[in-house]
Amino acid sequence: MAEYDVVVVGGGPGGYVCAIRAAQLGKKAAVVEREWLGGVCLNIGCIPSKALLKNAEVAHTLRERGSEFGFEVQGLKLDFGAAVKRSRQVSDRLVKGVGFLMKKNKIDVLMGAARFTGPRSLKVKLNDGSTTSVQAQNVVIATGASTMLIPGVSADGERVLTYREAILQERLPRSVIIVGAGPIGLEFATIWNAYGAEVTVLEMLPRIAPLEDEEASKELAKALNKRGIKTLVGTQVEGVETSKSGVKVKVQGSEGAQTLEAEQALIAIGFKPNTQDLGLESTGVAIGPKGAIEIDGRMATNVAGLWAIGDVTGKLMLAHVASAMGIVCAENIAGVESASLDFEMMPRAIYSQPQVASFGITEAQAHERGIEVKVGRFPFLANGKALGLGDYAGWVKLIADARYGEILGAHLVGPEVTELLPELTLARMMELTPAEIARNVHAHPTLSEVLMEAAHALEGHAIHI
Repeated sequence: MAEYDVVVVGGGPGGYVCAIRAAQLGKKAAVVEREWLGGVCLNIGCIPSKALLKNAEVAHTLRERGSEFGFEVQGLKLDFGAAVKRSRQVSDRLVKGVGFLMKKNKIDVLMGAARFTGPRSLKVKLNDGSTTSVQAQNVVIATGASTMLIPGVSADGERVLTYREAILQERLPRSVIIVGAGPIGLEFATIWNAYGAEVTVLEMLPRIAPLEDEEASKELAKALNKRGIKTLVGTQVEGVETSKSGVKVKVQGSEGAQTLEAEQALIAIGFKPNTQDLGLESTGVAIGPKGAIEIDGRMATNVAGLWAIGDVTGKLMLAHVASAMGIVCAENIAGVESASLDFEMMPRAIYSQPQVASFGITEAQAHERGIEVKVGRFPFLANGKALGLGDYAGWVKLIADARYGEILGAHLVGPEVTELLPELTLARMMELTPAEIARNVHAHPTLSEVLMEAAHALEGHAIHI
């Protein structure tokens, strides 16, 4: 039986990062991964979807905005299959990079399905059909999450899709109904609409992007509707029927019962932690009512030597959060100084068009908690770089404690706002105030000036509005 200091079950953004940090700290480490190194994110999630979104941006400009930019393309042909193939090349390159990092850090990789035989022992059925056993002083569970489906609705991969089939299919659907207006649903809506598909987005809650600031949701809905994406909120799906020609989705909403038809339907209503078929019952690990493994701030479970990170903990199902958890976990295993993570202050991103980025609390949450706040806003319409890009929908909103100036949250809608967010999360971490952001000189013309201007506005002396 092979023995290690650390065995990580799951090779996604949390798992492989945890293994690298453990190896850096002198631990003999191994990763067990049943499908792909890099996990969902690198293979069929965050990374290939961003490649597709870039193609979508170009396609939308060519199809809809040629006259605005002063060019004409006669006989325009868009090859959606080529876009998908490019996304696979991007993904493959990064996955190979993770494999290189495993070798560089002398981390053993076992490709196969792991099952616990005890708190710190595993039997691994390797993908080549053989079986091996491993034991470790510490085992980190990083098995991620899988798609939730609507009760009574199954995904056949042809008419009813999950993100997995959607991101791999090389044909463009003529029409599609997307169930769920979170990041995945909104990003696929952006992609398919840009290539000319008829897109309808359904959301059970009262607004799209329901976890975001209410104003941000409204701004995004306005922009998507302008692009021809139909959004139906407060709408419950009651059934999905498939045929050779397409799907019929029965819904109940403000307009009563109706049946919507399309070529395909994408189910994107959320994820559930992957805790099944791991033999966790042999470990005694505590699992919460929603199926997530319970952990403390060190990423430790209730069982000594057993740790958990990423989506399987149900904390915040984002790749960068999993990576941060992996680093903290490895450092606590090694007994070195680490950090504590404030999940409410983690950055969140939706790569639709326009993008949405945020962290911290909303105005409504501040009021609910009895916190007196000051709010600063600035629109991209008044930003020279955004105007030059021809991409000026949206704004930045900063929320700070009224008494001390502590940054409590930020909510951004607009061009490349996911790239602007780190300045604000860094400011929060280093306990800077909006006054200090306002005094930080930003290069002109840049999109980042919107952050400075919003900070000036919060301080009561907006410059350009």
